[in-house]
Amino acid sequence: MTHQAPSVKARSWGAALRRRGLRLLVAFLPMLLALLHASGAWRMPVLDRLDQIIYDIRLRATMPRTLDERVMIVDIDERSLEEVGHWPWGRDKLAQLTQELLERQQAAVLGFDVVFSEPDGSSGLRHLQHLAQGALRDVPGYGQALQKLAPELDFDQRFAEVLRGQSVVLGYYFTSDRDGGARGQLPQPVVTRQQLMGQALRATAWNGHGSNIPSLAQAAPVAGFFNAMSDVDGVVRSLPLLAQYQGQYYESLALAVFRTLLGLPEVRPSFAAGGTQEWAAVQGIELHQDGRSQLIPTDDRLAVLVPYRGPGGQRGGSFSYVSASDVLRGKLPAAQLRDKVVLVGSTAPGLQDLRATPVGGAYPGVEAHANLIARFLDGQGPVQPDYALGFDLAQIAIAGLLLGLLLPWMGAGLALALSVSVFAALVGLNLWLFLSHSLVFPLATVLVMVLLAFALNMSYGYFVESRTKRGLAHLFGTYVPPELVDEMVREPERYSMQAAMRELTVMFCDIRGFTTLSERMEPVQLQALLNTLFSRLTHVIRQQRGTIDKYMGDCVMAFWGAPVTAPDHAHLAVQAALDMVQAVHAVNTEHQAQGLPAIGVGVGLNTGPMCVGDMGSDVRRSYTVIGDAVNLGSRLEGLCKAYGVEIVASESTRAQAPGFVWQELDRVRVKGKEQAVAIYRPLGPRDAIGAAEHEALERWHSWLAAFRAQDWLRCDALWPLLPTGPGWDGLRSFYAQRIQERRVLPYDPGWDAATQFDTK
Repeated sequence: MTHQAPSVKARSWGAALRRRGLRLLVAFLPMLLALLHASGAWRMPVLDRLDQIIYDIRLRATMPRTLDERVMIVDIDERSLEEVGHWPWGRDKLAQLTQELLERQQAAVLGFDVVFSEPDGSSGLRHLQHLAQGALRDVPGYGQALQKLAPELDFDQRFAEVLRGQSVVLGYYFTSDRDGGARGQLPQPVVTRQQLMGQALRATAWNGHGSNIPSLAQAAPVAGFFNAMSDVDGVVRSLPLLAQYQGQYYESLALAVFRTLLGLPEVRPSFAAGGTQEWAAVQGIELHQDGRSQLIPTDDRLAVLVPYRGPGGQRGGSFSYVSASDVLRGKLPAAQLRDKVVLVGSTAPGLQDLRATPVGGAYPGVEAHANLIARFLDGQGPVQPDYALGFDLAQIAIAGLLLGLLLPWMGAGLALALSVSVFAALVGLNLWLFLSHSLVFPLATVLVMVLLAFALNMSYGYFVESRTKRGLAHLFGTYVPPELVDEMVREPERYSMQAAMRELTVMFCDIRGFTTLSERMEPVQLQALLNTLFSRLTHVIRQQRGTIDKYMGDCVMAFWGAPVTAPDHAHLAVQAALDMVQAVHAVNTEHQAQGLPAIGVGVGLNTGPMCVGDMGSDVRRSYTVIGDAVNLGSRLEGLCKAYGVEIVASESTRAQAPGFVWQELDRVRVKGKEQAVAIYRPLGPRDAIGAAEHEALERWHSWLAAFRAQDWLRCDALWPLLPTGPGWDGLRSFYAQRIQERRVLPYDPGWDAATQFDTK
């Protein structure tokens, strides 16, 4: 047995897997789709967009919304434009602004989120010089006067002198167009192709630029580009740190300001494993200075996620804003900006430096750079690591396998609980990694996979398995208890109406006494009584997992062991018979209270091979049993009245229900059967029969043995010891007549003591 058990178990699992094969495939389909998307084999833009939405929600929910006093913004706002004049301002005013911020306010670093790509002609110096060479060339003293006045009127030079030698970072921008136009002078690249030794970084590449005029670029040699990097939905979530132009790599405004604050450390790309000779896999930017290095992690585009602190703008509460006009007019107390990083930018809509971000649709571009500088100062910020793809594939595989293996075996409640738990665990893990380690991992794909797996599982259960269940319920619902239909749904392919030979137990139950009741009750009342009684008997049959075959007048026919196989079908049928007798007794108690006569019941039970299936005509069919064993069961029910008992069962039923105490009644030859069969009456479960009943049963069996031996003297001696009362009086009456008939006959050694019944 021990060697066979594993193979039996394996066959059971194999059969279960075959039955659930299609549903398992349906359960694993979402995981397959998710893996295809995550790996890049089949990208679904809607999932990328959903990931962006999830990131935006998470960012807004976790923003500190506190003031960072390390970075200040000098705002060229609407009021400044009204008071100072339209943009661009004269460079004399910008020189005054710069002097105020660096000397009187003592800012640590000053960064310009604007570009000075055209010479300043607001002083009129060029026009005066043109006149000196033309119409006023011969005017005495004009040239000398103009030469003395030129330094005052050369605003670009004045501005350049103020910038020279100061901690100032100018701004510029890159372009990408057909012409590849270039204006102004670029700063020196921070990473050269010689440093990379033939490798190329996956930085954003441009073919043109708009930079500062040479005089300013030479006076302030450190500059950074302020290009933003919009996603496909037009939202700025990250800013590039390096950009590639003509094979050289240039730094962003935020990185240039931060490097200037640190004393301009050297920039080196930090390579990750997995790069090729042509393309280098970079995990970040390293700043090297005095033997120390600081790593700024980036994505594969050398960009950094912007850790937006709040909604942005003068009222956003993330950074202090001061109007440029107030700075120019000296309204700020001296040294108010001491040791702070100051960015000059604009929130005026007309200057078109407002961008769509996760925290606002009109976010000042200068504040995006301020957030990035604050991130560098903190030494940490949100980053999507280079192993984010592997993490995404792993979480999809683990969650997909868990759901795919378990959901097909679960009901709706458990499936919902599992799906919600997996969903919550994934969200919780993602949020914990973001809050505790500033790691940003994809989440949308795996969450959609969980929802889709649950939806497909429920849909399959409803549209496929529920349809099967409804079909089985339609076929068997009027015969089989609902709980058996639920069992049948688990293996629907095993059940059909097709006829088959099986060993079953059949029951015939006849209600006696309805003729008397019909004489005293109205037809409607009699119908209601019969319906109530049959409802109680049907409930008992279904409680014992029986199948209702049919109702025939005041008789009900049922069987056990089909359509759902039940190895203990005989035991269930016997218990049902005993419970039905008790149900009839309960009805009689109610009748006695109403003054109605009692009714009786006769139950016949037989176990044997029967043909079970959908049988009948083209007009009407039913799920029923036929065969010799069924006929014998019907005959046994008819014997209940002859022996004065309520249940008569065959030898085969008794043999397969050893859990009951049995009383042998007789051996009989019923109509249509030449061989005598033993018949029995179940007295009840073994543990429910007392000692007195066992003793009475032994006396009966002793008397029956004496009767069959034709020992009439012993029969007479034991007769007074036999019990009387319900269940015994009818039996005593039956055998009193038989012994009276037999004792006048001579001893017959060939007599088998069987009773012959010629009627059905």
